[in-house]
Amino acid sequence: MLKQRIATALVLAALFLGALFGLGALGFALFAAAVIAVGAWEWSRLAGVAAPTARVACLLAVVLLLAGLYHFAGFGAAEAAPGVIRPVLLIGCLWWALALLWVQGYPSSALLWGSVAVRLLMGLAVLVPAWLALTVLGHIEGGRVLILLVVLVVAAADIGAFFTGRAIGRHKLAPDVSPGKTIEGLAGGLVAVLVLAALFLAFSPAHQPEWWQWSLVVAVTALASVLGDLVESMVKRHRGVKDSGTILPGHGGILDRIDSLSAALPVFTLLYLLLIAGDSWPK
Repeated sequence: MLKQRIATALVLAALFLGALFGLGALGFALFAAAVIAVGAWEWSRLAGVAAPTARVACLLAVVLLLAGLYHFAGFGAAEAAPGVIRPVLLIGCLWWALALLWVQGYPSSALLWGSVAVRLLMGLAVLVPAWLALTVLGHIEGGRVLILLVVLVVAAADIGAFFTGRAIGRHKLAPDVSPGKTIEGLAGGLVAVLVLAALFLAFSPAHQPEWWQWSLVVAVTALASVLGDLVESMVKRHRGVKDSGTILPGHGGILDRIDSLSAALPVFTLLYLLLIAGDSWPK
């Protein structure tokens, strides 16, 4: 099993890095859309949609939504349109604020989101802003490095939380959703991502004058990544399933791998546009 997990992880890393640095802006947007489409297929199952034709309809609806958003956000034009992009990212971030309340209130909160229709809407809120964030970063100068930074932030938060939690974890973070997560682990993950931010700034002198903005963006992104993992765990627990799918040998489904990123990406991108890029974007 371990060898299978490692082999799958290496293949995924190669595909991701190849797409990230080898594809043009449109190609990368399509690659991200393909990943989101698989995620939509898996989410329809988590939402409780059983019929294959209905699940295909859910997938197609998400694909059409992404295509429409790509057009109206102006990615195919000379300039992207922050008048469309920022509100959608803001809606995505507000959704995660609501999701935090639902995680804190689980299992009682399932009365609010337990229906198939609401869980399908949850899937849109999870997947669409994440795709938009990837597409925005994929279109701006230096954005591919920022995407890699988000991935590293999520990884650092997870690794820091794991080892800190094992060493000194005592107080459960969300025992009804994910019993293994602890408050001490969360703190350890934050320390790890702040160290990562310091390393990023050390090798990026141009960004050093904005050190506090970067520190804030990275820390909030790490917190969002934890919430993304908790939300999928909450829905899977409600549905009584271990994994979102079986497409990745040894790892489960696509959602099991991108749950943290689905929250981290829109939060990072919105904060980056507001606090760091400012009026310099779009170019």
